[in-house]
Amino acid sequence: MNPDTGGQSSSDLSRQAAAQLARKKVLAAYTAQAQKKAEEANALKAQPGQHLKDQPVPQKINSESWKKYHSAWQDYYQKYYSQYYSNAARDYIAKEKLREARDKAEEEEILSKSKASEKDSSLRIKIRKKATENAKKTRRMRKFIPLFAGLTVALVILFLQYNRLIFAPIMAYMSPGNVPASEIEALDPTITQTVSADPRLIIPKLNVDVPVRYNVPLSGIMQAMNNGVAHYRIAGASAYPGEIGNFILTGHSAGDVYSSNPYKYIFSGLERLEDGDLIYVNYNSVRYTYRVTKKEVVEPTNVAALVVQTDKPLITLVTCTPLGTSRYRLLVTGEQISPSYEGASQGSGQDIPAIDESTALPSNEPSFFEGLWNWFTGQ
Repeated sequence: MNPDTGGQSSSDLSRQAAAQLARKKVLAAYTAQAQKKAEEANALKAQPGQHLKDQPVPQKINSESWKKYHSAWQDYYQKYYSQYYSNAARDYIAKEKLREARDKAEEEEILSKSKASEKDSSLRIKIRKKATENAKKTRRMRKFIPLFAGLTVALVILFLQYNRLIFAPIMAYMSPGNVPASEIEALDPTITQTVSADPRLIIPKLNVDVPVRYNVPLSGIMQAMNNGVAHYRIAGASAYPGEIGNFILTGHSAGDVYSSNPYKYIFSGLERLEDGDLIYVNYNSVRYTYRVTKKEVVEPTNVAALVVQTDKPLITLVTCTPLGTSRYRLLVTGEQISPSYEGASQGSGQDIPAIDESTALPSNEPSFFEGLWNWFTGQ
């Protein structure tokens, strides 16, 4: 019975057809035998006088012949159905193998999907775990954000305020001017030379070759030092090169790294000068040569330290010290050794008012907070 349609299955139909075919063959065999017997009987009736020895002896189907016949039929039927069931068994085995292969493929597919699902699940778990850990770290880091922000602001402020403490000592051992060191050489101080009318200060040991600004009022000294070094004149110390008295030049030793002043480090190496080092000044097309004789550090308000009694032309270089600060002032003094100053005139300072206690020596550029304070107070 077919479970899908409710009728007979293909195997039942095949068995019925085989049985019907076998019945037809048996029936055909019996029919042929009966027909043969009838033909023999008719032949006897047509020839009644023929001698009995010439007539065939009618054969009687005995039980032994029937058994053989029936046995042959059964053998045929058995072989037929044996072949049929053998084919059916092979078909069944093939179908079973195909079904097993299909089931195995389905199981492998399900297993593969299961593994992929497990892998995806594991990946999702890892991602979720990582996200959770990152979220925890982020929450922990949020506690330190104000600290980091405050520290960053503090570092920026410290850099803006004190960067010159780092860069000034470095620049003290580098070329502070715009001329390569190989182009500045010490000259013979005993030879008076005619040079360009461009006023300049030259210190070979420090590789300094910088313009000098003359005739600058005290109120304009800081601005003049943004363009080189400035001639600083006070009562009692107002000489020019070649005159009897103290010829004073002032310049910066440090400035903020972000400052646009190209001369902010011009005197950063002044502390390296020692007795006997040479300083040159070009003035009115004449080169004046000075030899260092003294160094001293004074308070910024000790302007009187520049006023000295002398019968020689002197030069004093003034800058701030220690490097990167404006706490003190460094004074480097030298005597003129060339050209000869016999018959030189005394420096005149009649047009300069006397100094008072509020006067202070020039300083470096204002620091970050000093600049803010000066801007806020309008100074």
